Amino acid sequence: MRDKEPFGTKLPVVMFEKQDINMMTILKGCIGKDLSKITMPVQFNEPLSFLQRMVEYMEYSYLLRLASEQEDQVNRLKYIAAFAVSALACNWERMGKPFNPILGETYEIERPDFRCLCEQVSHHPPVSAFHSDSPHFSFYGSIYPKIKFWGKSVEVQPKGTVTVKLPKWNETYSWNNPNCTIHNVIVGKLWMEQYGTIEIVNHQSALRAVLHFKPAGSIHKDLHRVEGTIQDKDKKKLLFLYGRWTDVFKCTDYDSYENYLKENPNKFKRSDGSKSPNSESPVNTPRKVFSKLNSLKMSSFRSLSIQDNEHEPPQHDKSPEPEMEGACSEKCEIPKSQSAYSIDIPNSETLWTVEPRPANSTDYFSFTNFAMSLNEIEPHMTQSVLCPTDSRLRPDIRKLENGDLEGAIQEKTRLEEKQRDMRKTRKAKKGVDDWQPRWFKQEYNPNTKQDDWIFTGGYWERNYKDMNLDLF
Repeated sequence: MRDKEPFGTKLPVVMFEKQDINMMTILKGCIGKDLSKITMPVQFNEPLSFLQRMVEYMEYSYLLRLASEQEDQVNRLKYIAAFAVSALACNWERMGKPFNPILGETYEIERPDFRCLCEQVSHHPPVSAFHSDSPHFSFYGSIYPKIKFWGKSVEVQPKGTVTVKLPKWNETYSWNNPNCTIHNVIVGKLWMEQYGTIEIVNHQSALRAVLHFKPAGSIHKDLHRVEGTIQDKDKKKLLFLYGRWTDVFKCTDYDSYENYLKENPNKFKRSDGSKSPNSESPVNTPRKVFSKLNSLKMSSFRSLSIQDNEHEPPQHDKSPEPEMEGACSEKCEIPKSQSAYSIDIPNSETLWTVEPRPANSTDYFSFTNFAMSLNEIEPHMTQSVLCPTDSRLRPDIRKLENGDLEGAIQEKTRLEEKQRDMRKTRKAKKGVDDWQPRWFKQEYNPNTKQDDWIFTGGYWERNYKDMNLDLF
């Protein structure tokens, strides 16, 4: 248990200082590789499991309730779209990496408006499944993130489909999340942008919301902006949706948007003419960045261990970082959206606004109030109630939250080795790793034409007595 501070006010201790981390040494050799398969040092982590980060999707679950209460299908879809955008707001300024879940790890949360269960259902590839439900909706899906380093930035691709069902209307909606790029991972202040196009499809009516998460551009005119439309089955545009994924999302009728567009064309035309996100890739990462990374000695590359191959805990080299020509100085500021290009269309309706973060958020991994509550072992969570595989019980996360960095490193290494040993034991018995998730199974989804991880039920009956799985 933590101290007796109310939920959502603080963590046990402030976060540790990170200036001693040698980013260049750690990222050497990682260009173009999937970082989700690499064990990063604990210093990169925030004290949450990725399962808990998925649950943060539910912070603004009231939008799904509002969607269910709408009599008109277009109005239902606009609130579903607002929910999809609101789910990304918790990511802003959250530069810490969540802990990779252990195979079989779970996380549960119950709130007045919903309850949610997550389970790590696969290790190779890493797949996390979740299922939320309430009297008004069910929301489920799976995420298998791809994380790649491109020299000066890290790209996060949250692969996987999420689905909302509104039982009152017998409607099903599904979509994929946009990509994310984190900039200045070597020099300068970290900042992120979401980019790409997502389509939220009503599989019964063929209505869809098409949302464009705009890349910032060279002068950051479009930083954080989201724009899109709701279209009918004939692609007729019915509503215009717009806002910023960091703080607000609105809608207006399409005629009002077109009139505003005629009067303010400069606010919608890209100033740099670019069509791709302002991030690096293998083809345009400067050669000097590659050469500087490659010039590092292999002996210094002890900060990473590949899961299932390395058995030593990460070591942290303290050698000075090589200088990079043309790199941004430490005075690089996080870009800010320009007020001259802000949009406020007449006849607009505000669908969602972000909840302010606590005043001390930067001392606690930039957590929201919602995130600060996710490790709480609440009074009703006795040993017989809380599942023994719950993320709250992970000692490495707990030690990091309590400021014990060395203890967190040791526990993280121990859990990784334990997971490898458990896999070897399963293979030794049957010749194959026959792991089967306990609470989810794969089934074909006729709406998305893909396999989904579907909740099989039984978890909330809390019959955990036969669980002999000692994860932690």
